[in-house]
Amino acid sequence: MTRAEELENRLRLLVNFGGVVSKETNLSKLLEIIAEQVKTILNCNRCSVFILDRQTNELWSKVASGMQHTEIRVPFGRGIVGHVASSGQTLNIPDAYQDQRFTHEIDRLTGYRSRSILAVPLKNVSGHIIGVFEAMNKGGEPFNVDDEGILQLISSLAASGIENAQLYESLSKSQLETIYRLAITAEYRDQQDTAIHLRHISEYSALIAQGMGLPEREVENIRYASPLHDIGKVGIADAILLKPGKLTADEFEEMKKHTLYGAKILCNAESSLLQIACKVAGSHHERFDGSGYPARLKGEQIPIYARIVSVADVFDALCMPRIYKPKWDTEKAREYIFEENGKAFDPEVVGSFEKVYGEILKLQAVGDGKTTIIPGITKEMNRHSY
Repeated sequence: MTRAEELENRLRLLVNFGGVVSKETNLSKLLEIIAEQVKTILNCNRCSVFILDRQTNELWSKVASGMQHTEIRVPFGRGIVGHVASSGQTLNIPDAYQDQRFTHEIDRLTGYRSRSILAVPLKNVSGHIIGVFEAMNKGGEPFNVDDEGILQLISSLAASGIENAQLYESLSKSQLETIYRLAITAEYRDQQDTAIHLRHISEYSALIAQGMGLPEREVENIRYASPLHDIGKVGIADAILLKPGKLTADEFEEMKKHTLYGAKILCNAESSLLQIACKVAGSHHERFDGSGYPARLKGEQIPIYARIVSVADVFDALCMPRIYKPKWDTEKAREYIFEENGKAFDPEVVGSFEKVYGEILKLQAVGDGKTTIIPGITKEMNRHSY
């Protein structure tokens, strides 16, 4: 390939790079994409993207493509990347082991043999350092001046994408923390292990959604919306919610209203996540055969999110002690899910539940190892949960 052809090819790759980076908001995935793109554009063996953690004053990398180790931490000012971050200058080193700034420990830990290194600073629009690009071991020769220019251009394209992803991640964490605390407000009144139950509902629902082949964004939406399924319980009187025995018919009718209260609390939200949570809160007690509540929806009239959470919620509720019942044996709870296949539950969701059941048991063991199993349970199905 001539030099002109090589430059033309790199230009094409750079145009593609800019388009890809601008679309990805997940920081971990964005860093993976950037690392792989840089490897291709510079024809190097490895690329790491280091991000500055201002709280710890370290540079961390979740991506070191071409290596098994996926996280590296370097103190600010130390090593090649630390020097680039502190100086703000590009370093092009033909032989790493001949440079005093090179830290040998990483090679010893990873079994990787560093040779040529090209490291450039990542700067935001204000000119502040947010990280470092480190490309290593170019095929057949050291990095040249063209490579320096290309990586500097890439860093300017990538910096805004990385900063946007960091902002998106920060906002998402704030939103999710708010959602989780709202869920706790509703759940803690009638459960001993609120945090465990919410975590189970979240993870079980995500596993079932994955098993059904839902897109990753949908899986994440249901993971984070599902803990709000019973938010409407804040509107139920303690005399009913905390009653240790069987509810009367009138009390059960009042208990059913927690679905309506939940939907009303969450309706008209601008957030797509809360819109999904609204559907879950309002419909997770609908039954696939149309005999559920509050609207007696049937089959696919029930939002897919609610159909998934329904299975996750019932299984976990059966497996956990409540005010009105001890816990069920895990296999007995599983049998109940199968018994209600096509009646309470969507057969496709039940099939996915069975597919991921092993993973569900692993998660259950982590959070529920201290509880004693009490066999021989009497069903009380007119509760707000099973």
